[in-house]
Amino acid sequence: MRIMLACAMGMSTSILVQRMQEAAAAQGKHYKIWAADQSSIESELGNFDVVLLGPQVRHILRKVRAVVGDVAPVEVIDARAYGRGDGATVIAQAESLTGGE
Repeated sequence: MRIMLACAMGMSTSILVQRMQEAAAAQGKHYKIWAADQSSIESELGNFDVVLLGPQVRHILRKVRAVVGDVAPVEVIDARAYGRGDGATVIAQAESLTGGE
């Protein structure tokens, strides 16, 4: 699975990306997980299976869903999991949006 996290500048999600990569590896999953600036979502179309937005940019959810359309699911990262840097929970959220691996 290809999971793109998007936030205001692609920086605040970098720690969460690392924790997600560690959790995926511990689960034996070979996912591509990366963070990007919200402005690069359109240019990344086709490169991801799911887009997760940082809670701080939840206000752009509707706009991002319109841009992404049926290409992939788009959702806001659970705020509690984001704040705790709980990579495993965020991976589970992505999997639930895509129907699994």
